Amino acid sequence: MSKKLSEMSLEELWQLFPIFLENHKTYWVDWYNEEVKNLKNILPQAIDFYHIGSTAISGIMAKPIIDIIVAVDTCNQMSQVTNILKENGYIIMSEKDNRMALNKGYTESGFAEKVYHIHLRLKGDIDEVYFKNYLIDNPDIAKEYEELKIKLWKKYELTEMLILTLKQSLCKSIQN
Repeated sequence: MSKKLSEMSLEELWQLFPIFLENHKTYWVDWYNEEVKNLKNILPQAIDFYHIGSTAISGIMAKPIIDIIVAVDTCNQMSQVTNILKENGYIIMSEKDNRMALNKGYTESGFAEKVYHIHLRLKGDIDEVYFKNYLIDNPDIAKEYEELKIKLWKKYELTEMLILTLKQSLCKSIQN
């Protein structure tokens, strides 16, 4: 009998769900569109959806996880959307300062075929969209970002915290 995810240690979770990169897959945009269609069927109207992360940038390697910003108008709507997502298979991973992360596709035996990360936000809190658009508009910088991800992944087995640090460093260098 396997442990429930909630009973696993952080080390067990990292072993079950390792970070790995794949060459870009054209079907990732289809997975995004399918999930947004599903979300539109269960969520209230007046919600914005954005495909973010490296799976939204053709030509660079990415973790095969579809990141979606779901942007809502109010904190009350955020609470309502959270409850609907939980009822439909999403698991709350973190919650802080009007931001919530929910995941789907993590099982006791590893990743499902399709894995999604929902970044639930208030409208206007979409910096990742600007970052993605910048990389799309600047393919040379996107390739540099990819090369740095690969280098760090091989050296440190790329953890989520390292990815966040990498993005923050790149954003700072872009701003300067």
